[in-house]
Amino acid sequence: MLRIGVDVGGTNTDGVLIDVTRLHEPSRGVLAQFKAPTTPDVSDGIEIAVREVLKIAGIPPEKVSCLSIGTTAFINAVLEADARRLAKVAVIRLCGPYTKQCPPFIDFPLRLRTLTEGHVGYVDGGLQIDGREIVPLVEEQVVEQCALIKEKGLKNVVLCGVYSPLDNDGKHEAAAKAIIERELGSSVNIVCSRDVGQVGFLERENASILNASILTFAQRTIRGFQNAMRALNLSCPLFLTQNDGTLTTAASAAQLPIRTFASGPTNSMRGAAFLAGLDEQKASQTRKSTIVVDIGGTTADVGVLLPSGFPRQAASFIEVGGVRTNFAMADVQSIGLGGGSRVRAHETPKGLHVSVGPDSVGHYLTRDARVFGGEVLTATDIVVASGRADLGAKDRVGDVSPEVVEKAGKSIKKQLEGIIDKMKTSPEDITVLLVGGGSIIAPDELAGVGEILRPPHFGVANAVGAAMAKVAGEIDTIELLEGRNIRDIIEGLKAQALEKAIKAGADPSTTKIVEVVNLPVQYVTNQATRIIVKAAGDLAPEAVAAVATPDSKLDAADDVNVEEGEKAGVDEESEEPSIDIEAYKPEIRADRSWNLSELDLEWIAEGCGVLGTGGGGSTYPPFLMARQLMRNGKEIIVVDPDDAPEDAIFLRCMSMGAPSVSVERLQGFTEISDSIRALMKYMGLKDVTGVISDEIGGGNGVQPMITAAEMGKKVLDGDLMGRAYPNMYQSLPGAFNIPGGLWPCAVSDGVGNTVLLPSAANPKAVESILRIVATEMGSRAGVGMAPLTRVKCQQYGVTHTVSQAWRIGRAIALCRKHNNLKSIPSAILELQNGACLFIGKIVDVQREVRKGFTWGSVTIVPLLEDEEEEPTTGTSSTSPGYASDDRLIIPFQNENLYAYIEKPNGDKKVLVTVPDLITVLDSQNGAALGTPDYRYGLRVTVIALAGEPKWTTTPEGLACGGPTAFGLHDIPFTPIAEYKEPSSVVVQYASV
Repeated sequence: MLRIGVDVGGTNTDGVLIDVTRLHEPSRGVLAQFKAPTTPDVSDGIEIAVREVLKIAGIPPEKVSCLSIGTTAFINAVLEADARRLAKVAVIRLCGPYTKQCPPFIDFPLRLRTLTEGHVGYVDGGLQIDGREIVPLVEEQVVEQCALIKEKGLKNVVLCGVYSPLDNDGKHEAAAKAIIERELGSSVNIVCSRDVGQVGFLERENASILNASILTFAQRTIRGFQNAMRALNLSCPLFLTQNDGTLTTAASAAQLPIRTFASGPTNSMRGAAFLAGLDEQKASQTRKSTIVVDIGGTTADVGVLLPSGFPRQAASFIEVGGVRTNFAMADVQSIGLGGGSRVRAHETPKGLHVSVGPDSVGHYLTRDARVFGGEVLTATDIVVASGRADLGAKDRVGDVSPEVVEKAGKSIKKQLEGIIDKMKTSPEDITVLLVGGGSIIAPDELAGVGEILRPPHFGVANAVGAAMAKVAGEIDTIELLEGRNIRDIIEGLKAQALEKAIKAGADPSTTKIVEVVNLPVQYVTNQATRIIVKAAGDLAPEAVAAVATPDSKLDAADDVNVEEGEKAGVDEESEEPSIDIEAYKPEIRADRSWNLSELDLEWIAEGCGVLGTGGGGSTYPPFLMARQLMRNGKEIIVVDPDDAPEDAIFLRCMSMGAPSVSVERLQGFTEISDSIRALMKYMGLKDVTGVISDEIGGGNGVQPMITAAEMGKKVLDGDLMGRAYPNMYQSLPGAFNIPGGLWPCAVSDGVGNTVLLPSAANPKAVESILRIVATEMGSRAGVGMAPLTRVKCQQYGVTHTVSQAWRIGRAIALCRKHNNLKSIPSAILELQNGACLFIGKIVDVQREVRKGFTWGSVTIVPLLEDEEEEPTTGTSSTSPGYASDDRLIIPFQNENLYAYIEKPNGDKKVLVTVPDLITVLDSQNGAALGTPDYRYGLRVTVIALAGEPKWTTTPEGLACGGPTAFGLHDIPFTPIAEYKEPSSVVVQYASV
């Protein structure tokens, strides 16, 4: 029962030997530990670390029961875009008519795409959100793709089916895999996306592509690990640690190396919990969430251990090498603070200023730090000079002034308090576990921290976490609750998760449920909900013995080592071109039409997010689709309303349904076009001038540009809402109930189903009827709305909102370029009158689903003075005044409805309501947050913008989009400011 754990870091490779029969002892069973320098060929460093811990403990190799390794080798191959380690990939989508507007590799950085894109194919298949088939899988289509892949000589294949995580019967990806294996043979690596990621089609596919691209390198690397074991006479099984803190066999890791990408921080967190005894049954029943701070030589990595003992997972997507993915990864944030952080002191008009980091001497600490004979003043020198650590030669820091020591200590303290607070799960004081070799620089007390624990062997907690990782089983599925008991459903899923964990090698006696998450799906009428259940347990001894079996792919892997100095790149043509955004001017043609560039489109999408007021859906997929059309040679042309004839006809188009479906069943080329054709045929329309958006806020602000590019038509610079609202009738034509304002209309699902609504009893009936139809169509459909003349679009719309979105996006981009994020609110408020309401952090989010809509509220409190970031160049002139104990609360129904200040005594003051626009910005990057993105700890800035007068000054507008429209009858509407007409980009740049 002796286990060896190894964690390969950027500086050191740590190893430990643990006797699991002695876990009750103060040492927690750790018999030996050793730090070896990480080597270019990571196998060499692993071999050194293992050899030394065996030597220190005096243990013969045959006594070791298993070796567990955590490594960064695979993620580094992606981050470095190394052609020697990355292979080209063939992607086959099982999608029927869907997803084709957003093809594989669409958002890969050009350099990485050049290295990895080998083949793209589409075949029938895929599921709806309720588990029904979109269309059946067709074997002949898969065989045809195999012939193309074979012709190109590709050996790594990705299969990605729509809603494949729900395919528990193996009808699609698993069936297609069997066909490919038969056609191409066992030498080909086939990656099924359902084995890699969860719901979120593009991110899951991206993760699968990265996984497939490094498969050959991963198999070679793992074979190197096995060779190192043979050199050490180790005959035990080899495991690798995964991102979620669990173990996988070498054979499994050779198929899914992406699951090991970020195991290092997770190993540290799990090791810290184990060393501190937080994994024990008694402790696990009573403890709350715990913060783990792992301080190394260069950075401090901070994560949250949930009461389950597992790390809190990152948001719905993460970026790896510039690519959005959604595989499981711990939510870890890092700051440039470590034992090797450089300390600088200089005089300022306000006195002595002392900074610590973010740059570091790194693994040269024992050479460059003053206490070790060097000339660089580091954080380690400061802690030695303060008398809190006994390292090296203390006399070499005797000349460091007490003021420098004091101020450096305050800087270290403030940085740690700041990053810990960002990661906390509640405002209460929390327990912090300090681990890592650099943790000696941390103070003994931290604000917001009730207890600081430094467990034994804290310097090698990452290797301990690798040795003692658990085995898990997870079920992530979408269930329909109509006529069913949710408790019964969850109990059934718990049983499945437990069975899956035990089958993976968990000890049945220690396996338990560690996580249950219920995420209702909004905008659907069939009570769909996503449920995630996770079980975990200790590695069973019999499982250790069972995995010591050969793997054909590992046996066949070549033993060629790729040294760091041998990295190969790609041509300079594969580098992304840079644009001087300050000098950039949009292209306005001689006919006064605006020909959008990719940069214009990016800025418009960013601005649509701000105008979405928390709703409207993500702008990211439609932005990618529109950009891809541009790259395929299509043009997106925007015209000013004053340049279009009065009787020019503009179609209205959009997508409706659940946002969660829009990120999985990406649209093809037929949903909206089918609805438009049906509508035009019914109305006897032969042609139109262009298209206009019903709502500029969110993804539907970009959607008409896709349709216009496909049809070769123009986009009118305006929309019919000026923002986003949750219901279809909440547009200005709907508010004023004009003829043709909401009907006739048509909806289509892209697989041949189209429903035409010639008329309706009233505007609200359009919403209720089409919502039911959209649910039957898989909870997402394309919508074509009755076209309007240019005059009607101006009378019952908001002009120049495409220009406004562009200007907002440009303003945010310029602030980011100058690292002046604090000025983003004032930059936006220069474009539209309003106010900066609040700057603070989210401390509470409440959500519930009612009749398909997500209702809830978000609570924001001010930042304390010592929580503020360092000042940047220029500060916002719109910083609001509020007391330190005030709270801003924003109720929402998909979009933000109103905002009010709540005093400690319970008094409330409403600041702004719909139809004015309320937007929450992420203070750390300036991007607009959707209501699904709200979570505890986010630093946010809340702004309010004046709504268009048709909403704010008319009985019809207020009845349809004001407070009473949402049941807020006792909240009067008071305008936040006078509306400022957006200015036309065409008019400004036409003569430039």
